[in-house]
Amino acid sequence: MRRKIPSTAALTVFEAAARHQSYTKAADELAVTQSAVCRQIATLEDFLGVRLFQRSRRGVALTDAGSGYARQVRARLDEVERDALTLMARGGAGGTLELGVVPTFATRWLLPRLPDFQRAHPGIQINLSSRTRPFLFDGTPFDAAIHAGVSAWPGTEGLCLMDESLVAVCSPQRAAGRRAFGRRDWAAQTLLQQSTRPYAWREWFAAQGLEVDGDLAGPRLELFSMLAQAAMQGLGVALVPPFLVHEELARGLLVRVSRRAVASGRHYFLIYPEHKAGSAALQAFGRWLQAQAAAAAATAATP
Repeated sequence: MRRKIPSTAALTVFEAAARHQSYTKAADELAVTQSAVCRQIATLEDFLGVRLFQRSRRGVALTDAGSGYARQVRARLDEVERDALTLMARGGAGGTLELGVVPTFATRWLLPRLPDFQRAHPGIQINLSSRTRPFLFDGTPFDAAIHAGVSAWPGTEGLCLMDESLVAVCSPQRAAGRRAFGRRDWAAQTLLQQSTRPYAWREWFAAQGLEVDGDLAGPRLELFSMLAQAAMQGLGVALVPPFLVHEELARGLLVRVSRRAVASGRHYFLIYPEHKAGSAALQAFGRWLQAQAAAAAATAATP
């Protein structure tokens, strides 16, 4: 069956006219005549059976349908352009992996190690985009995701990279020389909450046999990096994986106020759609990730 897809020429003209809200400016940008822009828009509207622009004496304006379609078309054209530039840059060799990643893990753990992967696999390009919550791969450019959860997502395959544990940290001034907070200390603390894990503190206290009033209260921040920064500024106590704040702990910008790391029940996974399992680039990246995670675990276990 023939695909019902408008011509790319018409879509390119439409995107420019929608962005400028002007046929004249679109024509100038594309180095064509204004009448050519009008013809392309009319052809696209006839093809879709939907009015995209309203005409008036003052010019043109997008209809509601045209406004929504313009956002979708712009995103698709950006993807096509990006794919073309990647192919041109690499001359058809190697491959590209589009990854959705939890931001702090990507910044603190993955990126410092990524040069090693590039040296071993110079033909594979890794592109990273921030994603803090699970998502459906359909309709996205992503080949895989790195996410912390209890399991891989339904309809996907996954490689478990590492377990996650959490420690309580705060500024040295807030700790006031204490190596650990007692039950009474906790009741007086501001607990920094992670918005994507609203019960993290309650679960962390329960694992140690503690109940603390107000364990669900406190400023809510989305990312571990935000929690760590807020803790350094003295705004409260944060729960974070120790490997994400290793540098801050080593420099004394943060201190631990708990004697042990508590398993969160979550694990870091490389997750990908089942139909991507045969990708050679993805397989190479997965093997490298597992080796890096194993080496990091061995280092952490060394006294």
